[in-house]
Amino acid sequence: MRYQILVVEDQPEIRTIVEKYLLKEGYAVLTANDGFEALALFNSHAVHLVLLDVMMPGIDGFEVLKEIRKLSELPVIMLTARQGEIDRVRGFRTGVDDYVVKPFSAKELMLRIRRLLSRVYHESDEIVYRCEDLSLHTGGMKLYCGEAELSITTAEYQLLHALFRNQGHVMSREQLIEQAYGEGYEGYDRNIDSYIKKIRQKIEKDPRHPQILLTKYGAGYQFGGKNQ
Repeated sequence: MRYQILVVEDQPEIRTIVEKYLLKEGYAVLTANDGFEALALFNSHAVHLVLLDVMMPGIDGFEVLKEIRKLSELPVIMLTARQGEIDRVRGFRTGVDDYVVKPFSAKELMLRIRRLLSRVYHESDEIVYRCEDLSLHTGGMKLYCGEAELSITTAEYQLLHALFRNQGHVMSREQLIEQAYGEGYEGYDRNIDSYIKKIRQKIEKDPRHPQILLTKYGAGYQFGGKNQ
C-alpha cells in the first residue's frame, strides 16, 4: 500500500527537503505551512502519519496535535528545535509518538517513519470488510466500490470501520462515537450526522433515499441496507 504523510512545517527549505525524501521513499505527501492548513488537510484527506513542527505561526504543533487526537490515534512525529524536557513531556502527554530534534538527518527521519508505520499498520494482518459492492481495507484505510477506490478522510474511515464491524445493528450516536473515536472524543454528538451525510454522498446511488446507511429515527443508524 502507499502511505500518505502530512508534513506540517513553516520553513520552506525544511519542508522541501523532507517532501523530496518522502517521495523518493514512495510515500504520497501532503504539505502544510501552518497549523490551520494542517487541520484542513487532515479533515479532508486520509492521512497515515503526520510530521508536525512545534513552533509555527497561528497555532503551534501542540494545539494541532490536540485537535488530531480528538479524532484519531494515527502516528505523529514532532519536529522541534527545542531539546528541553518540558516540551517533550508535554508532547508525549498530548499523544505524540516520536520526537526528532532539528537539525536532523533526513535519512534517520525516513528510518523512524518506516519503523513507526510498520509498527502501527500491520499490512499482513489487514482485514477486509464487505457490504454489498463496498469493501473497507483496514491496512490501507481504503474504501472501494467494486474496483473503484472512493476518497475518504481519516475521520470518515474511523466511522466506517465501526459501521462495517456492526452491520445490521442499530447504533446510537454515542455508540458510534465510542467505537469510532474512543472516550477522548471532544466533538459534538451532532458531528456524527455530518460525517454520515458525507459518507452517504460517496456510497449511496441516491443519498436522499439511502439503501445502505439507514437512519432509524429516535434510535440511531443502521449500516448494511434493508436486507440486513
